[in-house]
Amino acid sequence: MSFSYLKQLPSPDAIKEQYPLPKELADLKSKRDQMISDVITGKDDRFLVIIGPCSADNEEAVCDYVSRLAPVAEKVKDRLILIPRIYTNKPRTTGEGYKGIASQPDPEKKPDMLAGLIAMRNMHIRAIKESGLTCADEMLYPENWGYVEDLLSYVAIGARSVEDQHHRLTVSGFDVASGMKNPTSGDFTVMLNSVYAAQHPHHFVYGGYEVETTGNPLTHVVLRGAVSKHGNNVQNYHYEDIMRLIDRYQKIDLVNPAAIIDANHSNSGKKYEEQVRIVKEVMHNRRISPEIHKMIKGVMIESYIEPGAQKVGEHIYGKSITDPCLGWEASEQLIYDIAEKNI
Repeated sequence: MSFSYLKQLPSPDAIKEQYPLPKELADLKSKRDQMISDVITGKDDRFLVIIGPCSADNEEAVCDYVSRLAPVAEKVKDRLILIPRIYTNKPRTTGEGYKGIASQPDPEKKPDMLAGLIAMRNMHIRAIKESGLTCADEMLYPENWGYVEDLLSYVAIGARSVEDQHHRLTVSGFDVASGMKNPTSGDFTVMLNSVYAAQHPHHFVYGGYEVETTGNPLTHVVLRGAVSKHGNNVQNYHYEDIMRLIDRYQKIDLVNPAAIIDANHSNSGKKYEEQVRIVKEVMHNRRISPEIHKMIKGVMIESYIEPGAQKVGEHIYGKSITDPCLGWEASEQLIYDIAEKNI
């Protein structure tokens, strides 16, 4: 056989029983979920800022970062809702490299899936406890949902996963806001089809069970830029792109039209400092166009304590070991700038 079965992992229920979310934090999450839902559905005029490291590689640094966000979130709470990024799985274009703390709790050691599941859950719980903020994660592996479904207030489906039927059907069973990124090709049809699929009920196999879902009306799109057939980055956050998206939304049977702009990835060409300019352009377009103001509900920003990126093994505290990120000072100022412009 090509598969070597190393060990059977505990069920999500077993892991949650061993590492439970305290009731007061569960109540906090419920309130945060409703706030975010109200933004997606248009009941709340506040703006979502999904911000944090490219990948959550180190519990101490990540929880330090999230705790720094807490007082900032309090200052801007009338205009913004901050959702920290704690992305515990890292997609790899070629399959090579660090795949996130859920697979590799120590980036310099071999993968350990059980330790990874525990590390993933512990980090999210600690971040909520220390900051009072519930977080976002990317559901790279749909099977991981059960291990964190009581912890997350936002879920992203990545550009390479959005065309996959298993991801789409799994999102149809989520009860929190879920962003479907455009594929790397940039095709809006693929992205909107994924939203359509996730917003509707389905009957399928999941986690060894036959399941039914009711559909997730909070599913929406995330524009992250694209890559042309020649390998060049193509942006899709400009005024014309959003107007085209609005037109496409109007031609398909979807509820709660909403979009988040990912300021990094192909939109910035992974030039992390460009995120500041990109976010400011998005806010400008929201200000001059009522249609864009209504459609764009938030931004995604890759940010950490130290700017840039490092190689695995350099041990620079709070610096990304995957994609380069904005540093803390620039990130804090950008949040205040967003709040000032969200009028």
